[in-house]
Amino acid sequence: MTEDTTHKSALVTGATSGLGFEAAAQLADAGYDRVTITGRSESRAEEARAALATRTGRDVFETLSVDLNAPASVSAAAAELARRGEPIDFLLLNAGMVSGNDLVRTDEGIEITTASSLVGHHQLTMQMLSDDLLSDSASIVIAGSEAARGDVMGFNPVDLPEFAAENFDGDLEAAVEALMRFDVPLKFSSATAYSNAKLFVAYWAAELARKLPEGMSVNAVSPGSAPDTDAGRNATFPMTLLMKVFKVVPGMSAPVPVAASRYIEVSEYPDDVSGEFFASAPKKMTGDLHRMDHPHVSDRASQEATWKAIVAVSGDIDYPVAA
Repeated sequence: MTEDTTHKSALVTGATSGLGFEAAAQLADAGYDRVTITGRSESRAEEARAALATRTGRDVFETLSVDLNAPASVSAAAAELARRGEPIDFLLLNAGMVSGNDLVRTDEGIEITTASSLVGHHQLTMQMLSDDLLSDSASIVIAGSEAARGDVMGFNPVDLPEFAAENFDGDLEAAVEALMRFDVPLKFSSATAYSNAKLFVAYWAAELARKLPEGMSVNAVSPGSAPDTDAGRNATFPMTLLMKVFKVVPGMSAPVPVAASRYIEVSEYPDDVSGEFFASAPKKMTGDLHRMDHPHVSDRASQEATWKAIVAVSGDIDYPVAA
């Protein structure tokens, strides 16, 4: 990191292991004086806090318990942040998962990959904005994926306009909501659900950027292929096999520290860089970050429809205009 991070604060979701844990460590090493890490349970978050303090030699970590698949848990976490009353300069929305062979939905009927990667993060971010818990120059980064590009073997997001035309009389919002619930005339595929979720992440970042006040920014960032995490613990056999192939083929994967550093790199971009999706070069899985300008990624109608669908499935939680 190159900027002056004196007295800066960060919140990292999904920081008990993998990319989130590594990103939290790098932020502490760079001089952040408060890094809040989240875990599904207080005990897991506390274990991570102790490990991070030992690794970095810095006592700058705070814990927050939140299950992003449970709206009540997200609300409670946001309320706890409001009680603490300390603004966040860098919000890293890293938590997420890859589902297994079977379709799993939350109690709210949302497919689990979309719920953990996007819907819970939307709820948390909107509540933080409403409670004025982000600093005036806050940077928001949400974890994207190379899969959203549509050029990764085995990972193909649905062609949204075509899907909407065939099944919902062209209603993009209805099509997105159906895909988020995976209540669609499609055989469930973990890879498809994951690809769709990460494309929706890019759409969400683009639409939120249009709503944020000047000085704040939000971007979707793919960490690239990093098989040495437990993010794929529920992955199907074909997906697990593909990740093993990526690991042994030169240039198809990167160490966890390198992958995590992508998040932090983009957080340092000037605030006029916002609403973008950054990933490896087309058909690549690692390397320098590039702004993705694929037509399906930059489609404004799909971005707007996705935002409306997220608001609907999250219980009408929309951008807090009053904030």
